[in-house]
Amino acid sequence: MNNTVDIARQLAIIVIFAKAFGLIARKLKAPQVAGEIVAGLIIGPSLFGWVKASDFLGGMAEIGVIMLMFNAGLTTNIKDLKKSGLKATLIACAGVFLPLVCGTILFMAFYGFEPIGSPQFYRALFIGTILTATSVSITVQALKELGKLSSFVGTTIVSAAIIDDVLGIIVLTFVIGLTPNSGAASESSSSPVLKIIISTILFFALAIILGIVFYKVFKIYEKKHKHTRRIPIVGLALAFSLAYVAQRFFGVADITGAYIAGVILCATDDSSYISRKMDVNSYMLFGPVFFCSIGLQTNIRTLDMSILLFTLAFVAVGMISKVLGCGLTAKACKFNTSDSLKIGCGMMTRGEVALIVAQRGLAAGILDHAYFTAVIVLIIVSSITTPIALKAIYHHDEKKSPVALDSQATAGV
Repeated sequence: MNNTVDIARQLAIIVIFAKAFGLIARKLKAPQVAGEIVAGLIIGPSLFGWVKASDFLGGMAEIGVIMLMFNAGLTTNIKDLKKSGLKATLIACAGVFLPLVCGTILFMAFYGFEPIGSPQFYRALFIGTILTATSVSITVQALKELGKLSSFVGTTIVSAAIIDDVLGIIVLTFVIGLTPNSGAASESSSSPVLKIIISTILFFALAIILGIVFYKVFKIYEKKHKHTRRIPIVGLALAFSLAYVAQRFFGVADITGAYIAGVILCATDDSSYISRKMDVNSYMLFGPVFFCSIGLQTNIRTLDMSILLFTLAFVAVGMISKVLGCGLTAKACKFNTSDSLKIGCGMMTRGEVALIVAQRGLAAGILDHAYFTAVIVLIIVSSITTPIALKAIYHHDEKKSPVALDSQATAGV
């Protein structure tokens, strides 16, 4: 009973503060999501300590991000998704390679250059691996607020971020497999990597088959029950099912499964109806819990001053390397300068995948706890900076040309 009362108290605080700071952020011409993340910092251990991260809140946050990605899939333009496939893949590859190299060099610049194969080299390589991750959820919410999620640029960012996460996990597996005394080094380093590649291919093959089947079944079903409440329920059940199957049986991120569920249904007549229903739940409760949870997971008071300089450099390199790697590649793919910058900024957020990578490093004995704070700070800073940067770029474009298109035609050339 006491536990239930405490949960109710925490949820009340989260909802009130998230919405209050979301409105303040909007008044300051910043996206609401930035305000919700700041709210998490304020009510969390960094300041007042009214709410603590828990398994329950973590579970609700996970539901929130699954619903967010499902909604992103529902608003996807299939033609744009097909058109952006190759470009998104190239952008994702650059978004993994450059941060990996820059992060490795950064660590060695601070703590000494060691030969390849030494424990210090593998620690440096792992720091670079953490920087490969991208968290698309923050960017999705920011683009949604701006009304640009279904644009060609928005679709490219979401597609590239999903591919980026798959590549990041492959790099993580490879690095842990190579590292001596990591617990995985006794296995063939190529074996786990090959297993992940095969599992990923099998998942997307299954998703295509299931997508065709579910789409046809859903089309028949919605003819009989158009705009009824059971339609969003069936859609949400599909999202949770694919999220579970992706993570449990194929090792692919659950948010990827949820996004694909949305893509399967995006061409149905009721896709916008389902999207509106998802918005209600996400906006009222699950969204605020997810974005606040980012702030709840860190305590700025415990920041170790001995690695403060490294943390600042880590954050700067982590964000700049993504912007440059993804932005320059987008430019090479014939996006204009403004849209290349949007893609670069949209890809620089870090979130749950970066945390997973860091936790795997701690468990394998590669990463010290001292550097975990640097990862949290990167997540906080990038999560707040990205939506603000995207809004500023889009606002600049609209100011420059009030009737300017999103450059869908330009990018699609």
